[in-house]
Amino acid sequence: MRVIQIVLVLLWFFGIYAPTLFCANVEYDHRALVIDGKRRMWPDLIQKSKDGGLDVIETYVFWNLHEPVKGQAAVYKTGSVCAAFLANVGTKSDATANFSGNSYHLPAWSVSILPDCKNVVLNTAKINSASAISSFTTESSKEDIDSLEASSSKWSWISEPVGISKDDSFSKNGLLEQINTTADKSDYLWYSSSIDLEDDPGAQTVLHIESLGHALHAFINGKLAGSQAGNSGKSKLNVDIPIKLVAGKNTIDLLSLTVGLQNYGAFFDTVGAGITGPVILKGLKNGNSLDLSSQKWTYQVGLKGEELGLSSGSSGQWNSQSSFPKNQPLTWYKTNFAAPSGSNPVAIDFTGMGKGEAWVNGQSIGRYWPTYVSSNAGCTDSCNYRGSYSSSKCLKNCGKPSQILYHVPRSWLKPNGNTIVLFEEKGGDPTQISFATKQIGSLCAHVSESHPPPVDLWNSDTESGRKVGPVLSLNCPYHNQVISSIKFASYGTPLGTCGNFNHGRCSSNKALSIVQKACIGSSSCSVGVSTDTFGDPCRGMTKSLAVEATCA
Repeated sequence: MRVIQIVLVLLWFFGIYAPTLFCANVEYDHRALVIDGKRRMWPDLIQKSKDGGLDVIETYVFWNLHEPVKGQAAVYKTGSVCAAFLANVGTKSDATANFSGNSYHLPAWSVSILPDCKNVVLNTAKINSASAISSFTTESSKEDIDSLEASSSKWSWISEPVGISKDDSFSKNGLLEQINTTADKSDYLWYSSSIDLEDDPGAQTVLHIESLGHALHAFINGKLAGSQAGNSGKSKLNVDIPIKLVAGKNTIDLLSLTVGLQNYGAFFDTVGAGITGPVILKGLKNGNSLDLSSQKWTYQVGLKGEELGLSSGSSGQWNSQSSFPKNQPLTWYKTNFAAPSGSNPVAIDFTGMGKGEAWVNGQSIGRYWPTYVSSNAGCTDSCNYRGSYSSSKCLKNCGKPSQILYHVPRSWLKPNGNTIVLFEEKGGDPTQISFATKQIGSLCAHVSESHPPPVDLWNSDTESGRKVGPVLSLNCPYHNQVISSIKFASYGTPLGTCGNFNHGRCSSNKALSIVQKACIGSSSCSVGVSTDTFGDPCRGMTKSLAVEATCA
């Protein structure tokens, strides 16, 4: 798609809404956005983007900058077309907004969207969606091995060489930034150098390394001496690793790696990665230090295993005869397996592994890092979404790995003869990993009379002239399932959450039978949330409908 087509999206926004907001005429002359006859919107940038083959230009639009009344409404209007956003920025109390002669209820810290400046189609505090109680059940794989947890004799492996092993390595004086050096060819960059010592330097030597991130492994004379990783708040590394040097030649191999790259924010492209120094040997003889930063370093982009295509599992160099290497760094592992039975989603549990990447039938399922454990502090049993967002808000699973289960699409799997390949950086035991399938226990929804109707009914509501109310909808997660039972249904003032619903003081005695009739035997169902459907069990109160169902 060409840039000119994408820019039409910007034209649509500015052409429809900007005349009201800025009192301006906006056009596109195939070179730039023109406002009131003046070329103001990046003519040179747009032309360069087109010449470079870019097909998307992304920009921010701060709608609240143009609020007629701060904290209440943002209105966009041209001719007969009108749209509005009504906001309650208070974090504690609900509010009522009077707009265009109508009254609108706004829960605390919420925004209502009125695409016609009249009818609410969405409020951010009243999302009409179902939730599910799910769990993962460990299953066995069936081919030559009883499971991935089976004997190590079913696994084969290849050791990744430490340091420089490829023909395309090169040498430079000084330390190079990683992203520009690797040019997106690999997450990995080797930095290799050596030092000759006349005498044994003793046991107090420390290797000081400073890196822009994101992680590194240091090898001295072919053996792992230490590792360090940054985090999302601070990717830069400043690490001191105790090392053991010997008299004579000592090889220093540093493996720097990235863990995903930032792609937004001011000057993100200048952040950089990799070991830019200084790299200093401290605690040498007589307490001296030696700065290695400006000396000659040899570089290798990527791993030898990447060059050989080991991730496909097809290479003939796999070893299965000698002693199986558990908890060894820089090791490739491979085994075969049969897909778990059934059609439920499949995941692999990487408990027992350190850090690396995994492939199933040649397809990467992502980087795994179960040894990266979150802090024990900051978690809470309850969560209030109101108020400004921060990264420390509503934390869960403190003291646990960020992820141990990794999804494998069923479409990638064959009934038998599947191949899994792992590249382990730090050291792990692949015989501990296992399959898990996702099981849905219950499907729930809770919708009140004050919820807007579903967004997809907005046009029919407007065109027919009749008022469409809120609707509770349930959909079984898998195409071959139907709703088999209704565990709970209450219209009135139900309490609790999915799996723990209870009847409140007000409850219609017809709710269960009505929902059963509408839903059981169908893969999906919708029930109107109103007294027209259930009668009125408690006049003068705002009522809601809570349902818990199972699919089979």
